[in-house]
Amino acid sequence: MALAGAWTWGSLPPAAAQTLKAVMHSDVKILDPIWTTAYIVRNHGYMVYDTLLALDDKLQIRPQMLEGWTVSDDKLTWTFTLREGLLFHDGKPVTAEDCVASIKRWGTRDAMGQKLMAFTQALNVIDARTFQLVLKEPYGLVLQSLAKPSALVPFIMPKRIADTPGTTQISEFVGSGPFVFRRDLWRPGERAVYDKFKEYRPRNEPPAGLAGGKTVYLDRVEWVTMPDAQTAMNALLNGEIDMIEQPVIELLPLVEGDKEIEVRDYNPLGSQYNFRFNTLHKPFDDPRIRQAVLYALNQQDFLVAGIGNPQYFKECKALFVCGTPLATDKGFEDKLNGDVAKARALLKEANYDGTPVVLLYATDTNTGRLTPVVKALLEKAGFTVDMQSMDWQTVVSRRGKKDPPSAGGWHGFMTSWVSADLLDPIMSAFVGAACDKATFGWPCDQRIEQLRDAFARATDPTQQKALAEAIQVRIAEFPTHAHLGQFNIPVAKRRNVTGFLEAAAPVFWNVKKN
Repeated sequence: MALAGAWTWGSLPPAAAQTLKAVMHSDVKILDPIWTTAYIVRNHGYMVYDTLLALDDKLQIRPQMLEGWTVSDDKLTWTFTLREGLLFHDGKPVTAEDCVASIKRWGTRDAMGQKLMAFTQALNVIDARTFQLVLKEPYGLVLQSLAKPSALVPFIMPKRIADTPGTTQISEFVGSGPFVFRRDLWRPGERAVYDKFKEYRPRNEPPAGLAGGKTVYLDRVEWVTMPDAQTAMNALLNGEIDMIEQPVIELLPLVEGDKEIEVRDYNPLGSQYNFRFNTLHKPFDDPRIRQAVLYALNQQDFLVAGIGNPQYFKECKALFVCGTPLATDKGFEDKLNGDVAKARALLKEANYDGTPVVLLYATDTNTGRLTPVVKALLEKAGFTVDMQSMDWQTVVSRRGKKDPPSAGGWHGFMTSWVSADLLDPIMSAFVGAACDKATFGWPCDQRIEQLRDAFARATDPTQQKALAEAIQVRIAEFPTHAHLGQFNIPVAKRRNVTGFLEAAAPVFWNVKKN
């Protein structure tokens, strides 16, 4: 059956149709949003799929695909009811079976989903629009889990697709979201095309963040691949494209004085730079050597190299983001300061033998270009470094490999997370240390997991803050990653494009092109 799109397959939109052309931060090569935490795939997910719950612009949880829910008095049985009339792009109705299968698949891949599943006794289909989540014991983060705003998002897929094991990428991309992915027009390295889903039923309420009414005004959205930042900026100035999701900060002066261009931050919470360790292989299997990295690195160098303009960055040693209830420097007071002498002492204590550290260097993203900073600081501390260049999508594919670095694996890479992914130790994927069940890097630490379980059970904010601090202290002792400062990257767009929403991810509903 043909998908319910706006035009016949293979055709171009009519001349009067509204097509928005955007340069995103990366090309789209992987299309399974449950397979990878890469933000470009998450962004693709928000185009194609919908969610049961969502966070608004005040980070409040609101129903999305759901009509509502109830909770039993003992807090063990949660009953969820879907809105009427929801359809997938192939014309079939969205059912409770689809939701249960989608939650189960997401729960095998996502750190927060895994924790929810650990507390789950059963997921039961009651009728076509109703399903139940039955817990083994009360769990304080049920709604927060299903409303998770960023990678990995619990998107809802048809059961036949969601039944694909979490260890296998899906090969069919049918959702019930506001846009239809035009797989026939997809050209990796060139463009990805999304058409308005005419049968989408938005909620009858104003949009707010990732929640509310997802009304689509555009007929088509094209994500155009332009890896060269100067070329993209010229295209924006000339009107060949309508927006750049993540312009290079040092190029912003070229457009800030142009009356046709607007520069605006739609994600006020910002993002955090991270360097991720692979703990499986020597030398990063030794926590003392990972600690040496924490001493060798400093946030200032990364923020200056990656952003440059102090208007858009700040140093912050809080693992769970400065300006939030769980923010603290505890455990990191003496780390991330560029203490080369301490780093060298730890390497000597751990008998580091010069094993080359393989760094994956993404040459086509703002974050990836910070890898040479990692290399320089690690070499200064006494590490031997092998920096290997590739595009970001190759990094995304390779970071999932557990092979030794000498056989195509890796030791570390630079990335970033939006702050909405880092607000607590359950949500933060790089904090999870559940061994083989942890995300790529696979840290394994019983103490971290015990503390995370305690946080998940806690309901008192004072107790939650104490547990989050204890987790941060343990991460300083048993590093899973290095957090390297907070930053904001504004969108650069033409002024005739309006309606973008403040949210943890760039979304294209509510957007108009005048």
